Amino acid sequence: MKKGFILFIAIFVTSGLLAACGTEKTTSESKEGMKLVEEGKFTFAASGEYKPFSVTDGNGFMSGFDIDVANAVAKELGLEPVQKKFKFAGIVEGVKTGRFDAAVASHTITEERKEHVDFSTPYYYSGPQIFVRPDSDIETLQDLKEKEVAVSKGSTYANTASEVTNNVIQYDSDVTALEALSNGKHDAVITDFITGKEAIGNGLKIDGRELLGSSEQAIAVAKDNPELLQKINEALEKLREDGTLTEISKKYFGEDITKKPE
Repeated sequence: MKKGFILFIAIFVTSGLLAACGTEKTTSESKEGMKLVEEGKFTFAASGEYKPFSVTDGNGFMSGFDIDVANAVAKELGLEPVQKKFKFAGIVEGVKTGRFDAAVASHTITEERKEHVDFSTPYYYSGPQIFVRPDSDIETLQDLKEKEVAVSKGSTYANTASEVTNNVIQYDSDVTALEALSNGKHDAVITDFITGKEAIGNGLKIDGRELLGSSEQAIAVAKDNPELLQKINEALEKLREDGTLTEISKKYFGEDITKKPE
């Protein structure tokens, strides 16, 4: 009887503690008005393979334009930034399933992606371009018909290339694809013109050809987290107004890619 009573008290106390923990978590989320992977922290994903937007050093730490933007947003949110390196092709799914609070990884806003996540207002503007070796006679998208074209996995560029060829090779990063092109592989690469420009500046033997339009890049957030999305948009607006986004852009590109082209 005594053992039974003690067991009952132990179960009751444990249940009470668990309930209290659950209540505290719910209160914290309600107070903050947004869902976070870890309280007090802004956990964001980037590929770390997309120089100069995100690049990884020997210690596994990422830096670059996207990373600086994410850190600035976290500061405005009053949260500690926590970076997570993840393969680009899986980042949207990671946001959707709650593995990350957000993706700050140069995701172009597309209707297909909008089916899975919500996007902030754009934090920079760019566009795809064809890159080839200097001796290539390829100039336009139509010239890529039946050619071997390399792109990064999970990017929108694979769809563009597939409009004219079935021979699309996918790499883990745009930079790796451009390096392969420079070393004599493939007929062309389609990637962001800023990335291509940076690669040329770093000595890769490639040339830019036809620009294939413009695009808007934004931060991705899970659809069930509208409060976080609103706060990110507010943070981006402040960072635009006070010149922080412009400053970060000029640091990496020497020009402002954060303002919508006229």
